[in-house]
Amino acid sequence: MLESVAKAVQEKDFKTAAKYLKPLLKTEAKNPWVRFYVARVQEGLGKLDAAEKLYLKLLPNMTNPKLISQIRQGIARIEAVYRDQRQENIESAIATPGGEDNAILILEAVSPDYKKEAAQAFAKIMQIDPYTARLQLPSQGWRFYRTGKLGELNYYVSTLRDVNIASFSFALENIRQLQVLTVNYIQKVDSTVKVRCTNAEGQQGTFQFQWSEVSQKVLGRLPLFESVVTVDAKHQIQRKTQKQDDVPFCDLHLPHKKCILRFSDRNYNFQQGITLTPKEATSDYDTNSKNWNYLLAVFNQQRPNIPTWSDFSSFADSVLDYRELLAGLESHIDLERRQPSLWDQAFQLYSVLVFGRNHPLL
Repeated sequence: MLESVAKAVQEKDFKTAAKYLKPLLKTEAKNPWVRFYVARVQEGLGKLDAAEKLYLKLLPNMTNPKLISQIRQGIARIEAVYRDQRQENIESAIATPGGEDNAILILEAVSPDYKKEAAQAFAKIMQIDPYTARLQLPSQGWRFYRTGKLGELNYYVSTLRDVNIASFSFALENIRQLQVLTVNYIQKVDSTVKVRCTNAEGQQGTFQFQWSEVSQKVLGRLPLFESVVTVDAKHQIQRKTQKQDDVPFCDLHLPHKKCILRFSDRNYNFQQGITLTPKEATSDYDTNSKNWNYLLAVFNQQRPNIPTWSDFSSFADSVLDYRELLAGLESHIDLERRQPSLWDQAFQLYSVLVFGRNHPLL
C-alpha cells in the first residue's frame, strides 16, 4: 500500500495518495514513511502551513538518511513557495499609489505571555532566526525596526497583524505636514487659549486654540552632555562626554490644526503670561523644576483624560543608531548644546509618530 502512495505522489495525484493513506494511518500510524507521506500529500494539496509543521515535527526524530533528505527537500520547496509569494506581494504593494515613498516600520509592544509564539511568527515573516526575533520584539513601548518603501512596509504591517503582532508604517514625507510651534508662554486660558510661540523660521507670534482640540500629549526628557577631563590609572589625561542634565519636554497635539505645541522648561518664560504658581504656594521664588510641574498641572487640569505618551526613552534607544535618517530631520528643538545631538531629532520623530499613529495625516 505504501508503494501505491509513493507512486501516486510521484504522479502528483495527491487525492489518490490521500485515499491510500487513510487505512495506513490506522495500521501504521507510527511508521515514519507514512507520516512523511501525510506531510507530502498536504503539501501537494496546497496546505502548506500544515505540511511545514509536520515536516518540522518529523525532522528532529529521523535517523534514516533518505527520509531526512526527503523531509528537507519538502521544507525547502515550501520555503521557496513562501518566498516567491512574499516577493510577489511586496512588488504588488510597492506598485500601489505612494508605495515607492520612503517610510519607516515601527513595532509595538508584545505581551510577555505571547512573546515566544510571536517570536516564531516574526522570525518566519522577517526571515531571521527565532532568537534574534525575540530580542527585536519590544515588551513595552515602541521599537524602530527598519526603513524601506512604504508599500513593502505596509505588506509587513498587514502580515504581522495576521499573527497578532501590532506594528505600523509611516511615510517620512508626512513629517512635513505637521507644524511645530515652540511655546514661549501662555498669554491667557479663558474660553480660548492664547499662546506666544516661535515657528520653524524663528518668527514669533500668537496662536489660539480650544482645550478641547488637544487630543493627547507626549512627554520626554532630552539629555544635555558636557565634555569632562579625567585622569586614568596610568595618569593619562582623557576627555570623555557625559550627561550633565535632562531637559523635560511636553508636546500637545492638535490634530484638526495639524499642529504640535512644544513646551520645555528651557524655552518657556515662566516670568511672563498666566500665573502658574498655586495659591497655596508659600515661596516667593520657585525653581524651573517646580514651575514646570505647575505647567504640567495646568494641562492635566484642563485635559485630565487624554492619552499621555511617555515611552520616548525606550524608543530613542532603538532609533539613535540610524544616524543618517535622524540627521535629515528638522528637530524643531533649540537647546544650548556644545555639539549637536540626535536626541533632539529622535524626540521630534517620536512625537510625530505618536501623532500619525493616532491621527492619520493622509
